Amino acid sequence: MISAERDLTTVHKQPGAGRLSPCMAGRLQKEYRGREALRGKGVSANMAIRQVRTMGDDILRKECKPVKEMNRRTKQLIEDMFETMYEANGVGLAAPQVGVLKQIVVIDVEDGNQYVLINPEILEQKGSRTEAEGCLSIPGKHAMVTRPAYVKVRAWDEEMQEYELEGEELLARAICHECAHLRGELYVDVMEGELMDNEEEADKE
Repeated sequence: MISAERDLTTVHKQPGAGRLSPCMAGRLQKEYRGREALRGKGVSANMAIRQVRTMGDDILRKECKPVKEMNRRTKQLIEDMFETMYEANGVGLAAPQVGVLKQIVVIDVEDGNQYVLINPEILEQKGSRTEAEGCLSIPGKHAMVTRPAYVKVRAWDEEMQEYELEGEELLARAICHECAHLRGELYVDVMEGELMDNEEEADKE
């Protein structure tokens, strides 16, 4: 999961591409209000917060397998990933972070969309930005990381429909960060300088 400071994001995409189906998005968009509020309304009662694996867990260093077909179990995983991400106030989450070695990423950078990227492949990248980056798999820490300022990715959505997504700024960073998880990579592999405590950043502000 990436937990970088949110900034302005420009998103270019095909109409409807990568966005959740209206039914699924409608259930998930209220996650910020908390699980109990959702349950009180009878919405997505089966969704669950999963344990986030932290650095040192071998599963974070393994390559994920492609998803060949969509089934009920995988759809449940996607819903659980969104809930887990929202509960932790993150902007992205990869399946291995909840102990599942599948090529699945969910992202929400508060641009009005909730993205599901299955079997993602980065096709193009341009420019660079160096910013503080964190991850729930490395709790309480952050470091400076340089990522592309623009990326284009090809993936499949939760209906296994292929699409392409273009993102800049935070969305580009989230795509790169989460796709790296699918290869068994963490941001500490490409960080510049040392890991810093999140409290250190707060003291500077």
